[in-house]
Formats: sequence, C-alpha cells, structure tokens
Amino acid sequence: MGNESLAAVAAELKRAARLVLAGHVLPDGDSVGSTLALGLMLEQMGKKVRMVSQDPIPLMYRFLPGVAQIHTGTVPDADYDCLVTLDCSSPERLGADIKPLLSRPGLRVVNIDHHISTGRYGDLNHIDPAAAAVGEIVFDLAEPLGVEISPEVSVCLYVAIATDTGSFRYENTTAGTHRRIARLIETGLDAAAVNTRIFDEKPLAAIRLLHRVLDTLALGAGGRIAWLKLTRAMEAQSGEEADVEDLINYARRISGVEVGILFRELPDGQIKVGFRSKRAVDVAALAAVFGGGGHPRAAGCRLAKELPEAERLVLDATEKVVAEALDGRSP
Repeated sequence: MGNESLAAVAAELKRAARLVLAGHVLPDGDSVGSTLALGLMLEQMGKKVRMVSQDPIPLMYRFLPGVAQIHTGTVPDADYDCLVTLDCSSPERLGADIKPLLSRPGLRVVNIDHHISTGRYGDLNHIDPAAAAVGEIVFDLAEPLGVEISPEVSVCLYVAIATDTGSFRYENTTAGTHRRIARLIETGLDAAAVNTRIFDEKPLAAIRLLHRVLDTLALGAGGRIAWLKLTRAMEAQSGEEADVEDLINYARRISGVEVGILFRELPDGQIKVGFRSKRAVDVAALAAVFGGGGHPRAAGCRLAKELPEAERLVLDATEKVVAEALDGRSP
C-alpha cells in the first residue's frame, strides 16, 4: 500500500457504484467541506453516495449545500463497494461507528489526506502533505473524474480550504491555493458571503461560552505559552449547542505567545488537546508525543487522563519544545 496518484484514485472511484464517504470525529471545515464536495461530485457522475460522520456537524457548517445528506452516528447498512476516508489520519479518527467498515469483506478503501503522519491504511492511499487542505486534493480530483465544479461544490471546497488555511493566513497557503480559489470564484462563488458565515457570525451562546473559557486563560514559559480550558460544565452551562473550533486561536493570538493550547473535556471522559503555533514550534511532533498528530502549526491529541494531569503532562512537554525551538536549549 503505497501512495497512489490522483489518476489511480479517480479510476477507483469511477469503478465504484455505491460509495460511503467519511471524515474524522469532531469534524472541522476541511473534513465537512471535502466530504460534501466529493460526495456531490460523485452524485453528478450518477453514483449512489452515502456521507457519514461519527459526530454532529458543527453549527457553523450547516449552511453548506448537501449537509442534510450527512448521516450522523451508526452507518446505515447497505451493499457499499467503496469507502472513501477524507482528512482522517488514522482509522481511530473515523470513530467507533465507522471504523468497522475498514474490515468489511469486499469493501475497497480509498484514503485521501494531507497529514504527514497519516498511515497507509487504505487499499489506495493518496497522501499529499504539500496540500493546504484535503479540499485542494478534491478540487484537483475533478479533472481526472471528468466532472465540472458546480456552484454548490465550489462553496464546499472554499470552506474546506479557507478554514484549514486560517482564512489564507497560515504558511500552508501557497500560490496554488490562491489559483484554486480564483477558479472557484469564477464559478460564481460569493466568497465574501461565505466568509461572513464562517468567520464573522457566532450565535449568542458561543459568545457567552467564549467569555467563560477566557476566564481560564493562563500563560507560562515567560509568556510564550498560553492555554485555555473548556469543561463539560461550561458547555452545559451555555444552554445550547455552540461551536468551539475557534476558541484555541484566542490563546495563539496573544502577542509574544508561540504556542496556544486548548484543553477540552469530552463526553467520554478523555481530554482533547489542541495545539497551535506561530513560527518556530512543530506542534505535530509535540502532539505525536501523546499519540496525536496534525500539521506543524496545528495539531492535536487525546489523553485518557483527568484534566489536571493532562494539563501538567502537556505543559511540561510544551515548555521543553518551546525552549529548544526559541532558545536552542533544553529548560
């Protein structure tokens, strides 16, 4: 199982008739947008497509075309002949309801991702760490699949790419990224309207939750690390569903901070740790210490620990890598 070309992936998708598409648990914009974009493209080709997600789609992405077609939780039983995983670096990140599909007899698995740490767990694997988002890979798949990028697909691809590049602010943004976005705008995409939906509008519950989370803000390593905590009690107190994807960036935005961290208590008792860095620290390597992964400037992991213990372990490790990266020494 090597790293196959887009042409090989397209040929496999053309052969398939009944496909199930899945992103990762706690889906973000790239996971949702890429799944929807590819799903809509395959439907244009006359394929039978089922899109699934272990966890609910965040509120901020529920305006996307086709989002009502994404089934949450247990995968409906059907005679699928191909499973396509998108933006999913390991089988575990598919979730407990979807992961068993990987071992279903006769089901071909196509793994499409851009994380450098992604394992080759598919029958076909296309892993491109140079891609700013899986949305870029799905964009490039349109040509070998022989489909036009519709206005609906354009919106989904734009959200996938815009969110994974931090609205084109992160260093993974390339000239190729902008060329692809220009092509999407040429299809009639109203980028300004989409930007308002995903970056400039928050429900009141989210603003109130932000207020509570910011009360937990702490700094360490001489102001070069900032971290926030989101507990189950805080989320319950908000009284309604609220998006939490952007919370970590408030820690990262502080002047002088190199690494921002968010500790989030999950319903299953685990702690989800998100990392964001600015220039010097490879947080993918940091997350890998705890069995996670991601990108050099955005990564994460999960710990089966109580929050204070998870906080201690992660902060100790982060202080060491920050000192090594910025001072060239171990603390």
